[in-house]
Amino acid sequence: MGSAIGEILGNAVGVAISPVPIIAVILMLFSARAVANSLSFLLGWIVGLSLAGGVVLAIGLEDSAGEESTASGWLKIVIGVLFLGLAWRNWTSRPTGDDEPEMPGWMATIDDFGAAKSFGLAFLLAAVNPKNLGLTIAAVVTITGSGLSSGGEIGTLALFVAIASITVAIPVLANLILGDKAEESLNTMKEWLLANNNVVMTVLFVVLGTKVLGAGIAVLA
Repeated sequence: MGSAIGEILGNAVGVAISPVPIIAVILMLFSARAVANSLSFLLGWIVGLSLAGGVVLAIGLEDSAGEESTASGWLKIVIGVLFLGLAWRNWTSRPTGDDEPEMPGWMATIDDFGAAKSFGLAFLLAAVNPKNLGLTIAAVVTITGSGLSSGGEIGTLALFVAIASITVAIPVLANLILGDKAEESLNTMKEWLLANNNVVMTVLFVVLGTKVLGAGIAVLA
């Protein structure tokens, strides 16, 4: 189990480093329904990752010996190439010169969100976003090919989800514990993430794309 955890740790951290959902939950903390919406968002994030991982876990892509199959190797290669393509897209679309970074249009409507919409948004960002879905699939493929028992696989997936949720949970917990005292720090975090989103994602996609691509080649070798 320790070996599987070590192999998926990078994937979990990659999911956790997701500027858009962090910015979204911080904006929710500045809204009229801060507590209800932020907690619903955190729950939606956890459920989204858990469901995406659970589906892949149920399908199972290991071979008859309980190791990673050829199909899982090719899947990792596809995910790695996709990440490298996304790295290029993020780098070429980054703001240059005096250009100001733009928030997605839906962020302007967060003040009007209710708990259900907050949950749904987080679910989509966790389970459908290409980066997070790709990293989750790659992590679960590794888990299923590690020869663990069913309980070990579920426990490892739960740890993956917990680590991948840390950066969304921290602002929510900081607001619950510190209240208004956390506002300045959260606002600073939001502004930095907005300004550096493209660069952060480019570096992340290059690192993770290379890692997942290499892991896929290793399976096929």
